[in-house]
Amino acid sequence: MVRQIAVVRGKNKVAAKGRTAKFYASNPEAYKKKLAYDKKRNAKPERKEYRAELARERRARGIMGKGGKDVSHTSGGGFKLEDPKKNRARNGHGNNGRLAPGKGTKKSKR
Repeated sequence: MVRQIAVVRGKNKVAAKGRTAKFYASNPEAYKKKLAYDKKRNAKPERKEYRAELARERRARGIMGKGGKDVSHTSGGGFKLEDPKKNRARNGHGNNGRLAPGKGTKKSKR
């Protein structure tokens, strides 16, 4: 079992598992199925290019490998720094938009 640690005002606290994490912890077969799906999806060329584009932007901003905020695609075609929870929660929920609102900016020279 993986434990998540959150630092709050200098104190270590164990973050509570979310609903999805609890589900997969109690359903190992479903978790194996999810891992197989993720592996297949992440191997596709368009997903590799998507990740590479975000990595290029993180390098250009000097934040690659430092943790912190996500570089998020915006509806205007640019990028913006956004809280990871907010960015990842928006994706994949019914008719909600998949892109952050606004124009965003581009730091990298493609």
